[in-house]
Amino acid sequence: MTGQTTLRQRVISELLDTLRADGGVRVVTGDPGCGRTTFLEHAARLFRAGPVRHVRPPGGRAGEVLSDALATAGTVPLLVCVDDAHLWDAASRAVLGQAAARARSARVGLLLTVPGHRPVDPELAALPVLRLGPLTAGDAARLVDDATDGVVHPAVREDVVSAAEGNPALLLALVHRLSPAQLAGHRALPRPLADGEVLAAVARGGLAGVPPERAGLLLTAAAALRATGEPDADADLVLRADGTGATEPLPEVLVRAGDRIRFRSPLLGRAVYAGAPAERRRAAHRALAGALPDPDGVLALLHRSWAVTRDAPALADALARAAAAPALPPVLRHRALTRAAALTPDDAARVQRCTAAAEQAVLAGHPSEALRLLDTARSRPAPPSARGGAELLRGTVLLADGPVDDARESFLLAAALLAATDPEAAATATLGAADAAWSAGDPVTCLDVLTPVPVAPVPGAGAAPSHEAVLGDHRDGMRAVLLGRFDRAAEPLRRVVGRGLSGDEPERLLRSASAALMLGDVTTARRAGARALAAARTHGRTALEPRALEYLAYAELRAGHHQLARTHAEEGLRTAARTGQRNTAAHHHAALALAASIEGEKEVVAEHVTAALRTARRHGLAQAAALAQWAAARADLGAGRPREAADRLGPLVRPGARRGHFAVWMLAVPCFVEAAAVAGRPEHARAVVEDFALWAACGADPQAPAQLLRCRALLAAPEAADALYRRALERHEDTAGDFERARTELLYGKWLRRRRRLREARARLGEALMGFERCGAHPWVRQTAAELRAGGAAPAGGEAGTLSRLTPQQLRIARCVAEGATNREVALSLSVSTRTVDYHLRNVFATLGLRSRVELVRLVEHAEKTGARL
Repeated sequence: MTGQTTLRQRVISELLDTLRADGGVRVVTGDPGCGRTTFLEHAARLFRAGPVRHVRPPGGRAGEVLSDALATAGTVPLLVCVDDAHLWDAASRAVLGQAAARARSARVGLLLTVPGHRPVDPELAALPVLRLGPLTAGDAARLVDDATDGVVHPAVREDVVSAAEGNPALLLALVHRLSPAQLAGHRALPRPLADGEVLAAVARGGLAGVPPERAGLLLTAAAALRATGEPDADADLVLRADGTGATEPLPEVLVRAGDRIRFRSPLLGRAVYAGAPAERRRAAHRALAGALPDPDGVLALLHRSWAVTRDAPALADALARAAAAPALPPVLRHRALTRAAALTPDDAARVQRCTAAAEQAVLAGHPSEALRLLDTARSRPAPPSARGGAELLRGTVLLADGPVDDARESFLLAAALLAATDPEAAATATLGAADAAWSAGDPVTCLDVLTPVPVAPVPGAGAAPSHEAVLGDHRDGMRAVLLGRFDRAAEPLRRVVGRGLSGDEPERLLRSASAALMLGDVTTARRAGARALAAARTHGRTALEPRALEYLAYAELRAGHHQLARTHAEEGLRTAARTGQRNTAAHHHAALALAASIEGEKEVVAEHVTAALRTARRHGLAQAAALAQWAAARADLGAGRPREAADRLGPLVRPGARRGHFAVWMLAVPCFVEAAAVAGRPEHARAVVEDFALWAACGADPQAPAQLLRCRALLAAPEAADALYRRALERHEDTAGDFERARTELLYGKWLRRRRRLREARARLGEALMGFERCGAHPWVRQTAAELRAGGAAPAGGEAGTLSRLTPQQLRIARCVAEGATNREVALSLSVSTRTVDYHLRNVFATLGLRSRVELVRLVEHAEKTGARL
């Protein structure tokens, strides 16, 4: 199945869910090349509730054909598919409109497709529209892999995905344009990759019928959009610059809303600009520059830059000065600096401007564009300081969205280039290399990178500590943690935490959150993460938000607040996707898998584990991979599959070449010991318990001392286990988190029941049940309830038909659906696939004995009005 099919199937699943139940109609539309016909074909194949009828252009027989199709509808749902309804004559389209009104009452689903780059015909204008959006980056990448049998070079794939902007037809056209050598990365790609010929072929007849005298207006509008990078432009500016005296745009192609103007399809705007002769493009930019009120403003300067044909140092300098305006958004600043670099003849200055433009591209959420600019900088001769700055930024980009080994090498090169001229930047690069080695799970390299170097003294008594001193403390603390010397790590890491929390600089606050997590101070880590998130938003540093949310999610997980962790990770996943940070997204997927493993949502766990591992394996993210595997194992353990959990975790926690990430394996040890003991393999766990004891003694994990006692109890002789379980419960009193305490209560309760100490067992199991219910750990609730029943006690169950019987995820979905959200809208809000929502919704209906969404809405409304427990 192709990536395109994967995306469309998600949308189709949501659509067919509605059509199966109640019938209805959708007008499916979208940009040229979006795959309307393919969408219809997939919908027909996936609709299994009844027959499917394809109605072709009728040539005057529309009423007869549709009446015949609708007459077959009865108790069995019917799906009628009409492709390219805009090609029908007006009378036939009127019949379609009448058929649409009958569709719901007749339990008929009616799907019509029309192009999205022209107004919907009046006969169909009142019908509900389903617009096919662009492919996600992940689905587009999979479509490229399918089309090339997986032989495409990763960098080429990213270039193609970026140039296609999610359009399936354009994506395939670009792939077919490239030779095998270009696809494999052995030869340079054509620039621009999506040229006028390719864009015109995909746009096909989208511009047909435009009068020649109005072509200039289209080009002027396309040139105006090129400068801003926004979906619309100033309508009055475009009409003034056009110079033909036109007072209104072309409604078939251009749409005006108030004082803004836009193309009905962005693809058409790209095709207009790329297909125009170079001199006409330059003339359009000159006209726009002249029509702007401020000749020295950034927009006027940008248009002038596209009107010149050679180096223009004075114009480049003016653009660089304009880009420094504080209120300028990153997208516009990036464009100004990119053009300034292109017009700069001096190599050193060009490299610096390329690097500055790349930094703005990162802030705007375009890492692939940043890397292209840095490639340009790397190809030019420049002094070490300029080259070092470019490599430092390259490492930063790759650490968030690329192979972390490559990020490490860029950081190390930057540190070497900057050591003599900028010690503070060199220290930043060194710590970045350590971060990359940490992500890769390479402690040897991490320690080597963190070899102590002299830190410049802080000048002036009472002066604020330099950023270099903060980095030095973080480096020293991180090295001590890797060596297991937490006694040496505490002081420098606490200084990092304190200095970060004393201000509102997002980067320092992120360092504070990281340092607090290494110290095991989850309360401070949560505080620093929340402050970093607020500071990033206040300062417009959107690219830092996913990392702040990552630290928040992990801190909540460490504190045992799994649902809060889920909330942060869901938001972080959306922000990471928006800013092009796949590595950070992988960590959010891992956090979501860990949270879902508590709640027993196996489909959600599997989905997030797969997503995390896909990026982790491609980019060498050992930490994210280990967390995802731990989540999968914990889901196995909760579902009563201890042998599978032990088999999955064994290689990650036991000594050997396959042991997982050094910052994760010790966190997963208690899960492995429990799985091994319950599976009847206690001998497999004894060695790792002694390793875990060293970790627990460090004081970096508040839960570890109680978990260690629980692990020892699981492996101990009967005469010793009782006291160990009691001591473990006493240590749990010192820490927050219902889940870990409830797990100890459950295991102790099981131990007591098997020794016929039933009254004590029921007391422990009752405490465990309440703890698991508080944190929504439904698999463990079921295990505990079974143990209580086996011991002669019946746990109280939820009233039949009430929402209390749903899992937290099912309850979230039920509430969203009751508020009128479609399955696709629910999936987007919860960062899961529509298929997962469909799966959970079927379970909701089965659990509550419901037959329709209407009944679900009534049940939710009743619960809210009566104050029933949700």
